[in-house]
Formats: sequence, structure tokens, C-alpha cells
Amino acid sequence: MYGLGEVCPGVEVEPGTNLLVTGPPMTGKRTLALEILAHGGRRGDGSIVVTTKDGGEDVRERLRERVGDGESGPVGIVDCVSRQQGTAPADTDEITYASSPEDMTGIGIQLSEFLRAFYERAGVERNRILLHSLSTLLMYSNLQTVFRFLHVFTGRVQSADALGVFVIDGTAHERQTMSTLKQLFDGQIQVRAGDDGASELRLRGVGTDSDWRPFSPD
Repeated sequence: MYGLGEVCPGVEVEPGTNLLVTGPPMTGKRTLALEILAHGGRRGDGSIVVTTKDGGEDVRERLRERVGDGESGPVGIVDCVSRQQGTAPADTDEITYASSPEDMTGIGIQLSEFLRAFYERAGVERNRILLHSLSTLLMYSNLQTVFRFLHVFTGRVQSADALGVFVIDGTAHERQTMSTLKQLFDGQIQVRAGDDGASELRLRGVGTDSDWRPFSPD
């Protein structure tokens, strides 16, 4: 089982679960998703992040800050940003570079490479995988292409008995687009700004559906 930590205290999900984190901008979706990975990292799980919005170095540092200074599981970042911007250095053991968010074949290959490396180097079999953000993929490719890619990607999460976390700006896309994509996920963590402006979340589709409750995206 995979615990979600302070994001959803007491909630555990089965290996192979794919969760969609959805909500408006500036409500802490990325921080929430990174905390789910960090919770596992502090327990030795591998953490793999596919980033289509932020550079790999930035994502790695944000994740390390949340994991803390103790022993942690291995980290792998697939950076889909820096090479397109002409700022990508050479690949390392922790950060590899896809040519762009359109390079879905390359993203899938690099994900598989990290999963294999984690197992071969450290014997890690439990992994948490974050894709941030689906909204960027939809800017570069049509819905059909993104759906096919995510069908394979979520299937890879399932076959690896990993936990998949996928972030999307739920307000940026048509209702039909959201309805189509939601078919691929086992459950959702919905995020919103409450009446006082503070962020709130609720869980849908896995475990017991929860009411809206505050969380701090610090």
C-alpha cells in the first residue's frame, strides 16, 4: 500500500494506482503532488518526476527540500523543458532531458530507464511517479495523442506496481476534455481555494470520499 502522508492522513492506496490532481491555478497542486512523492522518498521509495513546466534542477531541489536531510530513496527527473530552451546540460544519473513535451516516446523510454536503474542499482521496487503537468502536454498535442500517451503511461505505472500522480489545471480545459482524461485514473485529489482564500482538498474515487478540508501548500 502507498500512503499519501499529510496530504490525506490515514489514506492508503493499492500499488498500481493512478491519481489525478486537479484544480485551479495557484492552489498548491504541484506542492501537494511533490509532498506525496516526498512522503514515500522518506521511506525509501523511488521518486520519478516528469516535468513539462519547470527545469529539472529546480524540481529536484524542491523535492529534496520536502524530503529533508535523512536517508531517502533514489530520485529521477525527466526534464521536458530545458533542451527545448537550449539550456540542457548532459544527462546525469538523476536528470535526463527529453527534447520537448511533444517527445512522448522519449519520455516513456526515460521513465522505463529510471525504473530499471532504481531496481538494478538499489533494489528499489516501490516507486512514486509524478507528471506535472498534463495541461502543458495538451498545449503541444491534441487530446487524442495525449490520451494515447497517458493510456500507455498509466499502464506502465500499473505494471510496475507504482503510484502515479498526474497534475492538471482543471479550469483550463473543456468539460469533454476533462471527462475523457478522467477515465484513465483510479481517483482524484481535487483542489480549490476556500471562502477565506486558503487551499482546500478532497479525495474522490479511492478509499472513502472525503469532505473539503484545508491544507497548506507551503
